[in-house]
Amino acid sequence: MRNNRKQSFMQGIITLMFSQVLIKVLGLAYKLYLTNKEGYGDAGNAISSSGFHIYALLLTISSVGVPNAVSKLISERLSIGDERGANKIFKVAFAFFSIIGFASSAFLFFNAHYLANYVLAIPEAELTLMCLAPSIFFVSLISVYRGYFNGYQNMRPMAASQTVEQLSKMSLSILLVEVICYLFGTAKDKTAIMAAASNLATTIATFISFIYLTSLYIKEGKYNNYNKRRIRGMTNRQILKNIIIIAMPMTISAVLGALNKNIDSMTVVRSLKTFLSEEEAQIQYGILSGKVETLVTFPFSFNIAFATALVPAIASAKASKNMESARKRISFSLLVTILIGLPCSVGMIIYAEPILKLLFPNASSGAFIFQISAMSIIFVTIEQTVTGALQGLGKTYVPILSLLARSSIKTYNKFNICKNKSRYIYIRWCSRCCFWNFSMPYSFYAN
Repeated sequence: MRNNRKQSFMQGIITLMFSQVLIKVLGLAYKLYLTNKEGYGDAGNAISSSGFHIYALLLTISSVGVPNAVSKLISERLSIGDERGANKIFKVAFAFFSIIGFASSAFLFFNAHYLANYVLAIPEAELTLMCLAPSIFFVSLISVYRGYFNGYQNMRPMAASQTVEQLSKMSLSILLVEVICYLFGTAKDKTAIMAAASNLATTIATFISFIYLTSLYIKEGKYNNYNKRRIRGMTNRQILKNIIIIAMPMTISAVLGALNKNIDSMTVVRSLKTFLSEEEAQIQYGILSGKVETLVTFPFSFNIAFATALVPAIASAKASKNMESARKRISFSLLVTILIGLPCSVGMIIYAEPILKLLFPNASSGAFIFQISAMSIIFVTIEQTVTGALQGLGKTYVPILSLLARSSIKTYNKFNICKNKSRYIYIRWCSRCCFWNFSMPYSFYAN
């Protein structure tokens, strides 16, 4: 890749931050539409979110960790002038993760009935899982593309592809749900079909993003523009080994995070059914997984740029033995992270009820859950930045320790956390905050 396409650290952060904010705004827009849509509401959010959490777990196994692993390896090869080796890493990763992605998609599609009925205990989610299954394959390949471009410290393709994907998802979600409403009218099972349609839009959007990145890769001819100078590089087996070694800790961390979501999906509705009707239990879960999660995760879009840009930047600085530059970037990123997370956390706690009434006039319940969940924002934003710094430094095992602690707390309480709603939310918040307690001592050690 040409040097003039390489972005500075701050340019990369600004590019990603702008795209992430735009993505969140678009995501919030169609979430508002769906939640306020007659026949969808909190019940539709419960069906959609429960299926999406199973999908996210398989997606994590097949693709999370891939962009950072690929970008880290490519940035290291480029730091010594080996563009040929960087291109080889991309090709090997692309072939390997196409197989992993296809296997994960097939597993989800053919096991949708079992997962919906016996794991989630929400039979209506079966169609949602089937609609989401093909997108795992496309996201696996998209992750390799993004890792390739990030390795050159060019964040524009990643930002553009994410924006294209989210814009497509928003437009198609609204279109498909309106079509379902028109075709099915007042049918009793319309909510489940609407939820499946909104997730079908996710699959179509990931396909569009995949086509966009493929065309960008071919158009710019990056695979033919590498330096012809031969530098002794790695064999295919060594490349795969290194990708797995780097990606595995990241993947395990992400799997543990996804398991936290799935613990909610598998236990909350079951436990609430002991003292609520099945419909009311799904509605309460829909409040948490639909409205509250959407709003609480909104501030993360401002901060995720630091975590993403830190990995190749610090890996490159470490490979060239310029640790002073790495320290400055980590310190700056942590400072800005606190300035982002703390005001957002306090503001959402104070104005929880007005925010819900403004955004969800037809389904505004859940202020208390929103307030408790908002306490975690400052901790999760710092988690993002610290994790990115640790991955760039090669300390990929550290986030696993903190997430293991968090998952252990949830697993231990999974049979009794929903004896009342406030107890569930309290434990959920404590398990999130657990990351802060475990990761910070290690992050200072890594520096």
